Amino acid sequence: MSEESMATPQQPIGSGFGHGSTASDVVAGVDLRGKTAIVTGGYSGLGLETVRALSSAGARVTVPARRPGHAKEVLAAAGLAPEQVTVEALDLADQDAVKAFAAGFMASNPTLDILINNAAIMASPEQRVGPGWESQFATNHLGHFTLLNTLWPALAAAGSARVVSLSSTGHKLSPIRFEDINFETGYDKWKAYGQAKTANALFAVELDRLGRSSGVRAFAVHPGGIMTELQRYLPREEMVAAGWMDDAGNVREGFKTPEQGAATSVWAATSPALAGMGGVYCEDCDIAEPTDPASPLARYQGVDAHAVDPEAATRLWAVSAEMTGVNAFA
Repeated sequence: MSEESMATPQQPIGSGFGHGSTASDVVAGVDLRGKTAIVTGGYSGLGLETVRALSSAGARVTVPARRPGHAKEVLAAAGLAPEQVTVEALDLADQDAVKAFAAGFMASNPTLDILINNAAIMASPEQRVGPGWESQFATNHLGHFTLLNTLWPALAAAGSARVVSLSSTGHKLSPIRFEDINFETGYDKWKAYGQAKTANALFAVELDRLGRSSGVRAFAVHPGGIMTELQRYLPREEMVAAGWMDDAGNVREGFKTPEQGAATSVWAATSPALAGMGGVYCEDCDIAEPTDPASPLARYQGVDAHAVDPEAATRLWAVSAEMTGVNAFA
């Protein structure tokens, strides 16, 4: 069977779940005993609920954390036992730290069944990391790119692993700016975030193409609108102006709870309905429709063509490999 015939259509499959489904809903009846998982950012917001759902189904979950002590406190307060959920140090903005984490994980875990690239920063002030990389692209994309490529042997050894890359409707704000990927001119915090979220979606497209022969399938996920620590860089007046909340701080109707926000990640990582599929963008616990430009909800629903473009995905992978010096498929 050719690679082309194995591509998954970007269209809903009628999952039976939807906008209001929770992580516990989609993992009900799924047995993850004996499985290993990594969830970056798994100690706050929807990441915490993702970890809770995976561990409830029997998976052993590793949570990489920039502040390991804080992460352990949060997970303990959530009632997650250390024998089921472990914490290790990792700063996604530090390439050496990413490689060290991956090496440490594989030293005691020969296989990895689920990798959920959940951690992110959003609309941050202009910052540079590493050799001058724009921080949102470096943290949200390049950190996870290196994590995946250094963990690749464990994922391939699992035989049927899944990788979930958290994107968002933010991808609609910018394609990949290949001519100025680090925003060396005209930094715009929202376009930089948009580029990073497009990168997260394209990462899943190319990884699925590269990894499917090893049984590794990849999915991009829009979790939905959720109020979490992701908004830490945004003043209230900006969120009011965007229509996310009213002047009193009440979140608008349509936003999800963290447990609802975690549902699509958990569904993509575990659903039997997705067996043999991959390389698609998902939302509301199903494969998303392509964006309908004529729809009044075009800004909030569906996936734009630039975020699932196979040629852009291949180009981004090559650029990312050149920037990081890491490529498991070279």
